[in-house]
Amino acid sequence: MFVKQILPLLLYFFVPALLHAQSGLVKGNITTADGAPAQNITITLEGSRYAAVSNAEGYYEIKNVKAGTWNLIVSSVNTETQKQEITITGGETLTLDFIISETAKELAEVLINSKKSTEHASVSLRLKTPLLEVPQNIQVVDDNALKAQQVISMSDGLIRNVSGATRLEHWGDLYTNITARGSQIQAFRNGFNVVASYWGPLTEDMSFVDRIEFVKGPAGFMLSNGDPSGLYNVVTKKPTGVTKGEVGITLGSFGLYRGNIDLDGSLTKNKRLLYRLNVAAQNRGSHRDYEYNNRYVVAPVLSYQLDDKSKITLEYNGQFASMTEVGSYYIFSNSGYATYPRNLTLTNPGLPPTKINDNSAYLTFEHSFNPDWKLTAQVSHFNYKQIGMSSWPSAVDPATGHIVRNVGIWDAKSTMTLGQAFLNGEFYTGTLRHRVLAGVDAANKQYYADWGQSHDLDTEDEMFDPENPTYGIPANGFPVFDRSTPIEERAAIGWGVITQRYSSLYVQDEIAFFDDRLKLTLAGRYTDVKQVYGVDVPYETAKHVTPRAGLSYSVDKTLSVYGLYDQAFIPQTGVLTGGGKIKPITGSNLEFGIKKNWFNSKWYTTLSVYRILKQNELTADPASNPNAPTSIVLGEKRAQGIELDVRGTVVPGFTVMANYALTESKITEVAHGVTAYSNGDIVPGYAKHTSNAWLSYELQDGALKGLGISGGFTWLKDRYTAWDMTGQPMSDYFKMDGGIFYAKDKYRVTLNVFNILDEYLYSGSYYEMPSTPGDWDSVKPAYYYQTEPPRNVRLSISYRF
Repeated sequence: MFVKQILPLLLYFFVPALLHAQSGLVKGNITTADGAPAQNITITLEGSRYAAVSNAEGYYEIKNVKAGTWNLIVSSVNTETQKQEITITGGETLTLDFIISETAKELAEVLINSKKSTEHASVSLRLKTPLLEVPQNIQVVDDNALKAQQVISMSDGLIRNVSGATRLEHWGDLYTNITARGSQIQAFRNGFNVVASYWGPLTEDMSFVDRIEFVKGPAGFMLSNGDPSGLYNVVTKKPTGVTKGEVGITLGSFGLYRGNIDLDGSLTKNKRLLYRLNVAAQNRGSHRDYEYNNRYVVAPVLSYQLDDKSKITLEYNGQFASMTEVGSYYIFSNSGYATYPRNLTLTNPGLPPTKINDNSAYLTFEHSFNPDWKLTAQVSHFNYKQIGMSSWPSAVDPATGHIVRNVGIWDAKSTMTLGQAFLNGEFYTGTLRHRVLAGVDAANKQYYADWGQSHDLDTEDEMFDPENPTYGIPANGFPVFDRSTPIEERAAIGWGVITQRYSSLYVQDEIAFFDDRLKLTLAGRYTDVKQVYGVDVPYETAKHVTPRAGLSYSVDKTLSVYGLYDQAFIPQTGVLTGGGKIKPITGSNLEFGIKKNWFNSKWYTTLSVYRILKQNELTADPASNPNAPTSIVLGEKRAQGIELDVRGTVVPGFTVMANYALTESKITEVAHGVTAYSNGDIVPGYAKHTSNAWLSYELQDGALKGLGISGGFTWLKDRYTAWDMTGQPMSDYFKMDGGIFYAKDKYRVTLNVFNILDEYLYSGSYYEMPSTPGDWDSVKPAYYYQTEPPRNVRLSISYRF
């Protein structure tokens, strides 16, 4: 018995030690041609998984190298590759130093471009594993793609770069609200969840955005409370240490005038104090008459290197908007979609603008204990203020289609304070490499909105005629709203208060076997969340553990296959028929995929299949007492699909971004007695077939070197993006864009034409409306929709210095 108990322990402790004695260590320093430390240089042993990346001091270290003869390769993106044959014996430490051919300044420029690659996650996404080897579909859109496509805000064509991403409605460039895998995905900025209500946050202006990272499905390493469809993380621009700048202007159809400047550099000679400043301003009209969206942006960043291991970064993002009232872009018709000219609007000149001040600040501390262990801690505060109105009709005449337009007050205030700290580390137990991530997150979010006052612009005797619109003084005059009391008091009268507080703990271990080829990820997050909609109502609470398990196998250095299970949850309240504890809604994702880097990482592909099951969702029990209603579990909802993403450089000068997604979201189980839903019902919020592409070719030599052409399309077939699937379906969507560009020395000129085919593009939903204001007992079928611009152009000119 004693031998049976002790022998496993002896094997556990001494076998790894014996294996370690048969391996060696390779270390050294990499310097530039002018003697400075060379950071982010990759050192690999050819034909193996042994690899390291030099740190800020140029130091690298490869542990537990199997004894034998190897070819050691020193390389980085766009730098000259070096190769040297080495021999390792058991227990030996081999020190090898290298000098690259680039100077420190040249290397810095190379690293700035390489950081924009899609091969690695940002610091705020917390993952140290290359994206090729992460067991999840993660896509990165960098600012090079944004500039080429002339994307100027999050809602401005960005989602064409990611498979399966759609928007139910465009919200007039106010809110992004992206859906994928059957439901809305969470919005993050610099690693913080910035969702305070369904309607936020304000779309980020691209002037201060470095990249956007899309994570498909639940991502326990970031957060677990929320819809299981995924998240996008907006990463803002940070100082690079290289003194440089860029100034640009953009002119476009419908009165678009925009300017921006990006300054980057050091405030001290030793480059310990760095800065980054982005400023932008725009006047922007609309294809709909009398609409506008003007804003300006200020985004300064300071970073200070305390010592060789510690750095602090202070950042501020300020966005200030003045626009037409929210909802002016909605068109209502009792005849169906796309029944009126695209330039029709329900706003009225003379209405005051809706003004938004969106402020956010971040303080980040980074400390490297050694090359293997790093601590990152950051806090942020968000303050959002909106003073304005929203537009929504009071009535639609079923016979004539005439409308009583209504505007309601929509003042809002949102405050969020968030904090997080996470530790990244790496260690070995014998030949097994452990890559650890552990962290804590906490947040306090409050949203206040006053929707309690409204005013009809028209009367029943003088209704608005969409076929013959007039925009003089409205028949019922302009509104005068009472704002004499604070927003917090006005919001409390109705249901305009949303509060959410949560704290969570996350631990993850990625264990690598077989020379780092097989990686097993085991993780879990514990979350304590409280949220409430309204005042004097019970909190929706949950204390829930969400597991995460992933497996990734590297067939070679360029090809990996993976499987993943992860989970998210949403708190809910109610009383169960028959009693019992209310469980949170859970969304479990099972995903498999293949990732491939082609031709020395020149282009990158991801193919994934997934199934998300949403369970425990409550619905009203039709058999319960109406005076004491109870709930039962609805059943089960399932979202499943296939996603393919391709991006990269096929041949010099020719870049490709293309993707396709097949998505299906349905109710698959219905509890006995539930009549509001049926097995097989579509859960709206997606297009069954989504396909996008953007191709670009630039001449590489000759007299016309730098001249290029680009173009792409977005195709949505079988659109189930309406809120209500009643009535006529929406037509398929196809949009084609394209243009030319010329880049020479420090100048770049881009001219794009959008909606080249001049298609009538729209999104919307079925919606029942009263025939007369306030008569909701006799509603009639109607449709609302939002049009997109007809054929239009943009011209951008930029200069780098």
